[in-house]
Amino acid sequence: MDVTEATFQVDVVERSGEIPVVVDFWAAWCAPCRQLAPVIEAIAERRAGEVLLAKVDIDANPGLARDYEIMSIPAVKGFRDGQVVAEFVGNQNAPEIEAFFNQVIPSAVERLVAAGDEASLREAVLRDAGHTPARVALGRILIDEGRPDEALEVLRPASHDMDAQGLMARIELATIDMPDVAAALAALDRGDREAALTHLLDAVRGSTGEVRDTVRAAMVGVFRELGDQHPLTVRFRRRLAQALY
Repeated sequence: MDVTEATFQVDVVERSGEIPVVVDFWAAWCAPCRQLAPVIEAIAERRAGEVLLAKVDIDANPGLARDYEIMSIPAVKGFRDGQVVAEFVGNQNAPEIEAFFNQVIPSAVERLVAAGDEASLREAVLRDAGHTPARVALGRILIDEGRPDEALEVLRPASHDMDAQGLMARIELATIDMPDVAAALAALDRGDREAALTHLLDAVRGSTGEVRDTVRAAMVGVFRELGDQHPLTVRFRRRLAQALY
């Protein structure tokens, strides 16, 4: 499909939340663009239903060329969930373009992780035991359902990952006999992260050694769930640093 400055937001950025979109930035005077077009169109056609191909004439849409910093053409960008996830510039051979499409189109494991239910996540881990996001997502479900032993089994192979470390620390909190820790766990169970972080911060201030390390790791895990820019993360990360140092 041909897209313009007026339709790009809907046809590419928003649509890529449903299906990946490959955008070919080209111009009529560009000989390499004309050479690339039939190759990329044939590959996109073979993958119909998995990806959409959009074309942008940079002469007719200079604003898009400026926004996406198109300095040379052909320039091809792959969008997924509104973001550019892969790109290349210049003419490429068919195997290289196939590899580019493989980067843009989610793998079977990625699709299972995106589904997000327990059965899909278990299948993802079965297919790719080293897929950390699948293990973290599954571990989170198991914790929320009150199945900590199963969660630990899933998370241990991903213990190098900070998200997994945070979830494992949350499980370990249940072994710590402190009123603030118990209150924090209750707050987490009801989804009140502000109260949970408040109690965990008090527990950090009132503990030492391994207990303190576990509580700190659990707090960091909550920060990662919320995101770096979340107001609670910003506020409590500063307070945690003050309490530790």
